[in-house]
Amino acid sequence: MKHLLSAQPAEKVQVALESSCVWEVILGIAGYTYAQLRHSFDLDEQWKDWKGEMNSSLIDHLKQIQETNLWYGMLLLQNRWNADTLQEFSNKLQNMTEEEFYETLLPYKNREAEATRKENALNFSHENRFREYAAYFEGHEYLEGYVRLLGERPRVELSSLMLSAMEEWHGFISAKPVWEKWMQSLAHETRQTMKFEEPLEEIERITGGLKYIPEPSVWYIKLVPHVSYRPWVLQLRTPDTMLFFYPVNEEYFTEPGVPSMDLIRGHKALGDEFRLKLLFQLQKGPLSLQELSGQFHMSKTTLHHQLSLLKAAKFVSVEKGIYSANVKQIQSFSERLIQYLGKEG
Repeated sequence: MKHLLSAQPAEKVQVALESSCVWEVILGIAGYTYAQLRHSFDLDEQWKDWKGEMNSSLIDHLKQIQETNLWYGMLLLQNRWNADTLQEFSNKLQNMTEEEFYETLLPYKNREAEATRKENALNFSHENRFREYAAYFEGHEYLEGYVRLLGERPRVELSSLMLSAMEEWHGFISAKPVWEKWMQSLAHETRQTMKFEEPLEEIERITGGLKYIPEPSVWYIKLVPHVSYRPWVLQLRTPDTMLFFYPVNEEYFTEPGVPSMDLIRGHKALGDEFRLKLLFQLQKGPLSLQELSGQFHMSKTTLHHQLSLLKAAKFVSVEKGIYSANVKQIQSFSERLIQYLGKEG
């Protein structure tokens, strides 16, 4: 007996573009408190100048966020709601059940660990469960400690810290003249035509070359433009969603005659003898951090700092721990520099 099965329509990944002052506030906090990489952020010098104007409460809350990495939890919460205002974010946070709170804040690891993650959210009162789940992230730059923190501190304390930091940061940053221009640039970005029917190509375009390989169980892709986290692309994975936070086109808020941050960033990266030697060596062929450390007789920590500046300028890329020179970007930088100087001349 022959059986005929009617073909089912293929399911497609849903792509959405999200932008709001809430996203920008959280990403600003994330960037400001990223101590190891902050030197490579476009706004680092601005933040240094502004720090003297911050009150002690804001400085203290930012310090706590830096120590706890709760900015990660803020992103997960905002992903759940896409709140348009801080008041909406606050209301939804306060109305969450305990299970919803921990199910949202516990980071996704993989399909094998997903049952454990959900079970821990239901048994949030058992601190040892959080310690066990944290072991899945052993060696991670911040997630191991972040998961432990969720089990060590009461929900009310975590919620209070997140809301206080967000409200104070927003109050401080939104009073700056540049804030309105940032919001206008983000609004302009959301009005652009995105090729959502070709999500992989669109991701590569807006992120400046990032090639995303589709993952099982990811049914939603969110694209979130930002100013505060420039020049970096930040990725975040939840059980069913992949988020890409990408730098908005700076042409939206750069005054005529002012050099772009890409040019300033590139000039800064190349304006050092050692970084030029690094780039020269990587143009010969890809190398690991261990190999570079051996060749230059330098600690990995120092090398990582120097490489981060070259990565920020997109002169260097890294994949699975292997660094390589981005020749096209280096050539493009020279062309853009000549173009800018030619215009001004």
